[in-house]
Amino acid sequence: MSFLQFAYRNVSRNKRTYAAYFLSSAFSVMIFFVCMLFIFNPGIRESIMYPIVMQTMITAVCVMYLFLFFFVLYSVGSFLASRKHEIGIWLMHGMTKRQLHRMIFLENMLIGTGAVVAGIASGLVTGKLFLMIGSLVFGVPSIPFRLTWEAFALTTGAFAVLFLIISMCTSGLLRNLSLIELFQAGRRTKLAPKGSAWLSATAVVLIIAAYGFAATTSVSDLYVRMLPVTAMTVAGTYLLYNHAGVWLVERLQKKRGLFWKKTNIVTLSNLSYRLKDHSRMLFMVTIVSTVSFCAVGVSASINTLSEQFHNDYPAAVSYLAKDGNPAEGEHLQSIHRELLAKGLHPRMLQFPVKNILVAPEGSGSDPEVLSVISLSSYERAVRMAGLSYGEQPLTGSDALAMVSSERDRAFMKARPLAVHAVTGGRLHIKEIGYTRHVAVPEHMLRTGLRQMDGYTNGLVVSDELFGRLESRAGIDRYTAFYVDDFRKTLGVANTLADSGEVRFNENRGFSIAVSGTLYVLQMGAYRAMLFAALLIGTVFFIAAGSFLYFRLYADLDYDRRQYAAMAKLGLTDKELSRIVTRQLALLFFVPIVLAVIHSSFAFIALQSLFYLSIALEMGFVLLCFFSAQAMYFFFIRFHYLRNVRKKLL
Repeated sequence: MSFLQFAYRNVSRNKRTYAAYFLSSAFSVMIFFVCMLFIFNPGIRESIMYPIVMQTMITAVCVMYLFLFFFVLYSVGSFLASRKHEIGIWLMHGMTKRQLHRMIFLENMLIGTGAVVAGIASGLVTGKLFLMIGSLVFGVPSIPFRLTWEAFALTTGAFAVLFLIISMCTSGLLRNLSLIELFQAGRRTKLAPKGSAWLSATAVVLIIAAYGFAATTSVSDLYVRMLPVTAMTVAGTYLLYNHAGVWLVERLQKKRGLFWKKTNIVTLSNLSYRLKDHSRMLFMVTIVSTVSFCAVGVSASINTLSEQFHNDYPAAVSYLAKDGNPAEGEHLQSIHRELLAKGLHPRMLQFPVKNILVAPEGSGSDPEVLSVISLSSYERAVRMAGLSYGEQPLTGSDALAMVSSERDRAFMKARPLAVHAVTGGRLHIKEIGYTRHVAVPEHMLRTGLRQMDGYTNGLVVSDELFGRLESRAGIDRYTAFYVDDFRKTLGVANTLADSGEVRFNENRGFSIAVSGTLYVLQMGAYRAMLFAALLIGTVFFIAAGSFLYFRLYADLDYDRRQYAAMAKLGLTDKELSRIVTRQLALLFFVPIVLAVIHSSFAFIALQSLFYLSIALEMGFVLLCFFSAQAMYFFFIRFHYLRNVRKKLL
């Protein structure tokens, strides 16, 4: 028997332990390969969605690859730790350290090669299905199946390098271990685990504080709190499993009425050891699941913003001619002809936009440009869009901040803004609120979204004040085309804006926004993010399940001996099922429940970024993941009980 055959038989002999790790790796290779099929597919390259698909898929494969590196490293290290007794036998029979390292290297490469072959083969089988789903998600009529050499080469090369590096690194994990340590692994009497009351209290304080900061966050301090809250949650979760769980079990064991009731004495006694031994695994499952829930939940929630697209872009086509633009008439005629050619009969609105110089009140800063429209112009824009108009009349120096999109409302709560208009004299303008609707879409005006004692896209003032303002920075002209179905404007004005938009700061004589084209791109971006998040989230979730699987089966021999000894003392099959079910339920559902709670507070914090409620989408995502975990639990419970009972027969 050759050395390679010996390594192969070692792997096949431990196939039950390696099964979840192999399947997780193969599934990850399959998803990676599918992403490559999207990136290098010639049918997508010709689509308007290609840049979005390209960026989304590249981000997905990078995140996935980085995660898989640490997943494989941890998995292989855990497998080696569970095989110390076997390795001790090899060394005792004359295997050198060099041969041991070679053996470990060959075993890892065999599993890795098998995972790559199985993953690519699965990708070839399911690739067309994923492309069909992708065509629906991205809005591409049909994506042909094309197996390009780039997709095959990059997938094979990336994972060959990954498994090669891991195989070279893991051979050093058993360095400096003596034979006696290897033989005693898994059989040494374990000391009773002790939980620290002080560290347990620290864990609770950290998690409660993180939840409190997340629940009370606002859009102004969200990014400031994000890293500290994440760090506190991670640290608190680790201490919760490593100390608080053991400390709680110790307290329960002291309650004699509970501890001595039926099989609780076995369940609680084993639970403290399992919590201590599996603390790192439970911690990683919780964090990985939380990241998975948040990624999918946020992506699903962002899609709700498309429901308010019409509010963000009330006109089918918005056009702003900068002061002195000689091509304005030609551009407007071209847009009008294209709309008529599509069978659309546009209603047109025009009004002037004054660009005035203002200085924030009480500051010595230099004047800045601020775009201003009249209240009557704003009212006509709202009514022509078919929206309800309910603004109060403006008098004197009062003004309203123009909302450029629905999501800006979260940024416009800490107001007001008071400025002095630099005209022939000095006019005082005081903002008293913000508009209920979007009159001019974002990035269309000279001001844009600027920071000047608060976010503002421009101001709406009374007609009387508008007439008195001196436009030292020029007067632009805004033209809006309204149609019954803005989606039909896809591709209009492609000669002016091939991506549906030209922003004011692009140093051209105009700015433009075509709602139909922007709608397709925005919906495609949201769906692409959701599609990528689902792929990554599924990989994360399956990896989390793999952690649980191979930790359980790594301890299977020890559990068999323990339950066999208890069976001789009278343990019934029904009592065995009850003990195993309780212990597995705690290991499976405690991390998931904690991850759901972590994710819920993360969503509460993220809600401050959204004007719309995202609770429904978040709840649906969490329910789907929890249901998948429940099915996985019953599957593992059935097979684990069957393997445990084999020793008892």
